[in-house]
Amino acid sequence: MRAADAVFGTYRPTGSPLERVSVGLKYVIVLVLSVPAIIVGRWWFSLAAVAVTIGVLLWARVGVRRALSLGLGMAIMTVLVIGVHALSGTWVTGAVVMLNLVLALYATRLLTLTTPVPDLVDGIVAACRPLRVVGVDPDRIALAVAVMMRSLPHLLGSFDEVRDAATARGLRRNPVTYVTPVVVRTVAYAHATGDALAARGLGEGDTRMTA
Repeated sequence: MRAADAVFGTYRPTGSPLERVSVGLKYVIVLVLSVPAIIVGRWWFSLAAVAVTIGVLLWARVGVRRALSLGLGMAIMTVLVIGVHALSGTWVTGAVVMLNLVLALYATRLLTLTTPVPDLVDGIVAACRPLRVVGVDPDRIALAVAVMMRSLPHLLGSFDEVRDAATARGLRRNPVTYVTPVVVRTVAYAHATGDALAARGLGEGDTRMTA
């Protein structure tokens, strides 16, 4: 599985029953599954929430591997969280943090694996419209989310490309060789995105206000 698919996953039509659910209701489902566990803060409650979320993912028929794979980065993070808390004598807290991280990831996949990105963005715009009365621009929020969702797969894909290039040169076992090329690609992508937004006149109002 490529890095771009290993974190949140990407939408592929499968005829899943969850695909027929409105995006607004999906956001509500994600909140119902994840927020109570964060508030309660007990390992058994978080574990139960993870189990329920896994059940919903399997019911959604998105594929066991796509639904449950943590990816190397997430797996390392969970091990580190548990390890640090175990060394400090607070392994229960570490277990809660780790379970809640996994829960948030799996709950997010209920959205990303069953909903096209444009529908996700439209749902955010609709939810933010009432905030216009306090000066929030839903279109700008949607733009930020769209850029983020487009950027993450691109940037994670950079790790795949750099890793493949390093492997071809026999350098795969040296993670340091990944750093500079990925940073260069990330900076270049950020500049290209900024130029594209500026060419469309986005962000100019903010520049005038700060001038």
